[in-house]
Amino acid sequence: MPIVRVALDIPLPTLFDYTVAEGVAVAVGQRVIVPFGRRQMTGVVMECAAATEMAPERIKPVKQVLHDSAPLSAELLDLLRFCSDYYRYPIGQTVLSALPTRLRSDKPIISRVILSYRLSASGAALDLELFPKRKVVQRRILAKLAEQPCNLAQLKSLSATAGAQLKALMAEGWVESVALATSLTPSPSTACGGGAQKHTFDNAHTLTGEQQFAVDAVTAAQGYACFLLHGITGSGKTEVYVHLMHHVLQRGGQVLLLVPEINLTPQLENYFRSRFPDVNLISLHSGLSDGERLHNWQQAQAGDAQIVLGTRLSVFAEMPGLALIIVDEEHDNSFKQQDGLRYSARDVAIFRASQRGVAIVLGSATPSLESYHNAQSGRYRMLKLTGRALAEARLPAVRCININQTVMHHGISENLLREIGQRIARREQSLLFINRRGYAPVLMCTGCGWLSSCRHCAGKMVLHLNDKRLRCHHCGYQLHVPHACPSCGNADLHPVGSGTQRVESVLQERFPDARILRVDRDSTRNKRAWQTMREQIHANEVDILVGTQMLAKGHDFPALTLVGVLNPDSALYSSDFRAAEKLFAQLVQVAGRAGRADKPGEVIIQTAFPDHPLFRALQAHDFEGWASVQLAERQLAGFPPFVYQAMLRAEGKQETGVYAFLNQARAAAVELRLAVEILGVVPAALPRRANHIRAQLLVQGAKRKDLQHFLRAWQPLLDALPAQKLRWSLDVDPLEF
Repeated sequence: MPIVRVALDIPLPTLFDYTVAEGVAVAVGQRVIVPFGRRQMTGVVMECAAATEMAPERIKPVKQVLHDSAPLSAELLDLLRFCSDYYRYPIGQTVLSALPTRLRSDKPIISRVILSYRLSASGAALDLELFPKRKVVQRRILAKLAEQPCNLAQLKSLSATAGAQLKALMAEGWVESVALATSLTPSPSTACGGGAQKHTFDNAHTLTGEQQFAVDAVTAAQGYACFLLHGITGSGKTEVYVHLMHHVLQRGGQVLLLVPEINLTPQLENYFRSRFPDVNLISLHSGLSDGERLHNWQQAQAGDAQIVLGTRLSVFAEMPGLALIIVDEEHDNSFKQQDGLRYSARDVAIFRASQRGVAIVLGSATPSLESYHNAQSGRYRMLKLTGRALAEARLPAVRCININQTVMHHGISENLLREIGQRIARREQSLLFINRRGYAPVLMCTGCGWLSSCRHCAGKMVLHLNDKRLRCHHCGYQLHVPHACPSCGNADLHPVGSGTQRVESVLQERFPDARILRVDRDSTRNKRAWQTMREQIHANEVDILVGTQMLAKGHDFPALTLVGVLNPDSALYSSDFRAAEKLFAQLVQVAGRAGRADKPGEVIIQTAFPDHPLFRALQAHDFEGWASVQLAERQLAGFPPFVYQAMLRAEGKQETGVYAFLNQARAAAVELRLAVEILGVVPAALPRRANHIRAQLLVQGAKRKDLQHFLRAWQPLLDALPAQKLRWSLDVDPLEF
């Protein structure tokens, strides 16, 4: 009987052999249901074999072959094999984690009917000029449907309330729905990446010379080529992406665009839909329901989705006509998965482009030093955008205020408050950036010095004044704010430091009539909250924005002319060698929100170290100079990109067990006598989290090949070590230390 080797979601680095009954057709890449122990599991067929080393009586038969979805392509399976090998993660867990949740379950997939909406005869006869002006969203929907039929996702890009308004319009008989069939097999034109297709392209902007040069360079590339698009904030990187997409779509290809944050997808989705009104664009991110995610994934797999816009997991989207990959904000740490399969979506995207033989564009105003070094050394091709896309827009002026030499009001300087007041008078917007949510980072007793430490972690509990709670942002533990000090009984408890909530309350006191909007993870928990906030900002219904890094990336607010940065100094004395790189990127990003239109922008940074080289480079907008100094320091210290690293992490409730495991792992590594450097076992940056003791061991090699050779030899030894009551993981190319 034929044998199939199946990948299962099991933490073992192997495939499992099963027999297939005579006459049952099964293809590589197909999903199957198989018995495993006492349960049934869904797996993916990775290989078909004529023979097996296992005893025939031990091999069980495949229970069911699932034909409700198309098989995974050989190309995608090769990509997943590479990830399993490179990141040292079990093959079955790698394959299954790359699939939408519905494809991992053993329940049959019922083909989803997608509705498209169009104007009815009476709707088409409506005169929008006479339509009630107060029904803003309904007017927008009718105007959009007058241009072309749309699905609900497209209409929701007009407003968060589009679903409810659509029902009202259908009740009036002005809009009707049409069922669309969904395809499971690749369409012939995109399956081979061929077949020219016509599409509407709104060529709204004339490209600058630099933009045109970048577009020409990428479109002229034959086969695989990696480009680093280094453009200052506001230089029009998105416009370059649009023209590259247009070029690919004309040839009938598919485009994959990766973005770091889910919050950036609606804004980009709306923009690309406006430029390509009749192109099928889908998004893939964790904000979608399981059904939406599956449907979008299948549209990409069938070749029906011409543009796929998504966060890191979409790098594994099946795309038969893939002809271009774009990674926006390529430096962003969000592209690195921090648990399970610890992959970097940017690095996997580069491998995928190489495997597929297509161009990839990495875009950033502050490229990661690894990418910048690769461009400097010729591995990538550098493309620069040195001017802002709008001729009248200028880079913002950056000014540092020494917090030791000025009057401060609960963390905000008098100078900054004065500047905010002037912006309010001119009906311009200000943004105060502080990367700490909550009211204050810690609560302190003035009597005995007690601090609100978390009982489960080595960190402090953050004061959230609105709901009168102390919360640990590491493990989620929370409790009510005590009326008196738990240690000495003193009732005089003081918040120390500032978070977004405290900044908001200080501003409300100073500017009682100002419209203040706080944007952080707490205020955007609801599904549509951020979209509603963005609409308010664009409608100039907000005077002051207070936010965390959610506001730093990719957003374009024309009325925003002032950015104030509060408390950036902690990164300057961090133990993480990448801390300065992250801070520089963060400050360039947040500074780039100011003065993007015709009004000049200004950035005020409050710091105790105004003469620090990092702030000097920011003021001069000198990324190249700063990057060359950083790279020189890293070369001297022996840090990436001049070495390649892997981190072995372990955590458990018993400190002795964690350190014993890591010391045994280190001894096993030393015995291998391979060309790598093995450092000592040290506590993690947060040594205790959720009552687990955490420690780590770093290994580095001068060549990637040396490190990979070592890891392949070391992994079986790690698997053989006793590791009861603790969890351990290998992190290749780690970003967190």
